[in-house]
Amino acid sequence: MGRLFGTDGVRGIANGDLTVELATNIGRAAGMVVEEAINRQPTFLVGKDTRLSSDMLEAALAAGLCSTGANVVLLGVVPTPAVAYLVKRYGADAGVMLSASHNPFEYNGIKIFSNEGFKLLDSQEEEIEQIVLDQLKPYQIRSGGEIGTITRAKTAADDYVEYLKTTVECDLTGLRVALDCANGSASVTAQKLFEGLGAHCDVFHANPTGRNVNDHCGSTHVEELGKLVREGSYDAGLAFDGDADRCLAVDECGELVDGDRLIALFAYHLKEQGKLKNNTFVATVMSNLGLFQFAKSHGIETRATKVGDRYVLECMRQEDFCIGGEQSGHIIFRDYMPTGDGQLTGIQLLSLLKLFQKPLSEAAGVMRVFPQTLLNIRATPQMKAALDSDEQVQSCIRSLNESLGENGRILVRPSGTEPLIRIMVEGQNLTEIEQIAQKIAAVIQN
Repeated sequence: MGRLFGTDGVRGIANGDLTVELATNIGRAAGMVVEEAINRQPTFLVGKDTRLSSDMLEAALAAGLCSTGANVVLLGVVPTPAVAYLVKRYGADAGVMLSASHNPFEYNGIKIFSNEGFKLLDSQEEEIEQIVLDQLKPYQIRSGGEIGTITRAKTAADDYVEYLKTTVECDLTGLRVALDCANGSASVTAQKLFEGLGAHCDVFHANPTGRNVNDHCGSTHVEELGKLVREGSYDAGLAFDGDADRCLAVDECGELVDGDRLIALFAYHLKEQGKLKNNTFVATVMSNLGLFQFAKSHGIETRATKVGDRYVLECMRQEDFCIGGEQSGHIIFRDYMPTGDGQLTGIQLLSLLKLFQKPLSEAAGVMRVFPQTLLNIRATPQMKAALDSDEQVQSCIRSLNESLGENGRILVRPSGTEPLIRIMVEGQNLTEIEQIAQKIAAVIQN
């Protein structure tokens, strides 16, 4: 991780860590870096989610870009993957999404995409950091006729929705689905997409106020959706996060179907169809042990990366794999999209249910889930930095890992997007793994 950029862009509390001045300067530096790479005046697409601060940061970022000569096309409220898709479709040189994904509304973030829809190279992010933080080179402030322009793309959300419709081979007629839009970006696209494919949809949490994004709803709070699906006799429920780049599902019984089980289901189908490239899918070190056991039992190879969809995608690109993702619901269908896309995941899932003609609970049964507990500890940057070198902490983790043997594991890591240290423990006994997580937390906090 860099000094500004984490695993998913720059992120912080708006007007706290992420100030207007910082957004402006990131815009200036990004404009300079991209212009230097292409040797001409660049055009940037800028999208945003529904947070109260998104308008403010959009104005600051656009001003910074224009001040160095870049042209800006404002997309309005769109999902993050819409920016990644449209930057290539519209022939732009880079794209920016203003969002803090699943975080509360007071947070916001800046994600920058290349002209191919992939996140910027580490070297480019580092150069932006050096310009902003170290004054590596002075800002290239333009004047007169060299100042950039700002225009608006009025059909951005519709263009994205129409493309997603082309990725499924059958319509969704006959399926009843509940959609939780997290009061975020999916609020402007989900109903058009799913109803456009023929599904009967009921949409929840699609009335953003700027302050209610992810507020006890969406992919971080699926409990209510589970109850709605169970009591409403839906075939499935789909929960998105604030920028709709992730999706979790609940089956017809209201039970969670997380990203690992979705990956297993998609990989199983691709394998059966002879379409699983190189007979491999990509997961992360946080993925459930059951996912790897599923792969082994079906003769499928796996790769496990560091946590973060950028690392999953990096592995997929390097070794030419078509499916990968995270337990949190970031799932990448590389044949269709250069980043995780929650709504793409949702329509792919429903198309499989239509094809299989079986309930989601049965279809997702291809994978057995090991009990898993996740504990988050508030952590300073110093605590994060010392985690791997603290012998008392590491000795505790080693000892407890040995006690679990081959039927469990422990993973302790600093969050790349929040001031937290995450403790994940898996095993066959839920009470045991919860006690282990508490022991590790106590050692870290002391």
